[in-house]
Amino acid sequence: MSVAGSADRSLRIEVDQHSPMRLSGAFGCAPGELLALVGPSGAGKTSMLRVLAGLMRPQAARVVVGGEVWNDTAAGVFRPVRERRVGLVFQHYALMPHLSAIDNVALPLLQQPRLLRQPQAQRWLDHVGLGAALHGRLPAQLSGGEEQRVAVARALARNPSLLLLDEPFSAVDQMNRQALYQLLADLRQQLAIPILLVTHDLNEARLLADRFVVMDAGRVLQQGTPASIYQAPRNTRVADLVGIRNRFEGEWLGPADEPGWGWLRWHSGGAAGASDVRLKVRDKGKLAAGQNVHWVVSGDAITLLERPAQSPGELGVTVTEVRQLAEITMATLGLRDIPGAQLRLTLSGRQRAQLAVGAQMAVQLELAMVHVMPVRTTAEVA
Repeated sequence: MSVAGSADRSLRIEVDQHSPMRLSGAFGCAPGELLALVGPSGAGKTSMLRVLAGLMRPQAARVVVGGEVWNDTAAGVFRPVRERRVGLVFQHYALMPHLSAIDNVALPLLQQPRLLRQPQAQRWLDHVGLGAALHGRLPAQLSGGEEQRVAVARALARNPSLLLLDEPFSAVDQMNRQALYQLLADLRQQLAIPILLVTHDLNEARLLADRFVVMDAGRVLQQGTPASIYQAPRNTRVADLVGIRNRFEGEWLGPADEPGWGWLRWHSGGAAGASDVRLKVRDKGKLAAGQNVHWVVSGDAITLLERPAQSPGELGVTVTEVRQLAEITMATLGLRDIPGAQLRLTLSGRQRAQLAVGAQMAVQLELAMVHVMPVRTTAEVA
């Protein structure tokens, strides 16, 4: 079963609003792509979905979906909700409690002849994996995961040009959540439309999304693939919002003897005290010598060695904390030459067995993956 649309099925939104709440930024989403809006509560993620759905009329915006202009304040265009082919899936499902599962899915089909509604609703319920024995049940007689499948089927029954998912899995237990993740992954293979997901769960976003749009205080701060954002956040606020754990302070010492590389001094702990550890990292030519900086390194760029440091470039560490979480282990490592500094790693496989609090080990950093950011004032970050 497919969802029809125009030849150009992409989404593009530009919005700039200052009251009653700030909401600004621009991004696009290609057909078949899943874009995750991430950020803290109050970041404006749901408000951005409301602008797309036509549930909120912004001060200044342009929204184009599938080549159709849904909103252009400069041209006086604003299509109401009923004229936008949008599929909406909410956190708490928003099903009609007095209607059966099949009748809930049939609601968007009221413009079609009565005899066609039930068969189409049944096909969509089958499509999302809800068995025929459950089609006649009321929402109160379904599990949370089953209710969410009904909500997804109802959204798709609108034959949408755009699918919006607002915290769709947060009210579902972990077992059902995994099944719904698989359902969404399967649907993506069949739906050639843009899909936007709002979630506060960064692991969920990384698992499902092709790209992130990071939002804070109503503004789009950065967008890109999860890997690109984790490896090179725009600033420390983005680093904090996406949960980058290995973020440190330092001093930029200037260019190295090799073009494209420079020297970074690692400051101790959070006290900005200078250490003797210098790192040769990528130099983009934007930093002045002596400038204080923040820098990050992803877990993928840290290699844990199951022995004390022996060679140049290896850093001695002491295991200070070990947390076993099902199939992964989270470890905290204290740097022996940099008092107060800690590295945090997530490990799986054989290495987990070697970890014990107090163990003396070493790490190597992939220095080409170190990302350095200038220290900015609050006004500059905002």
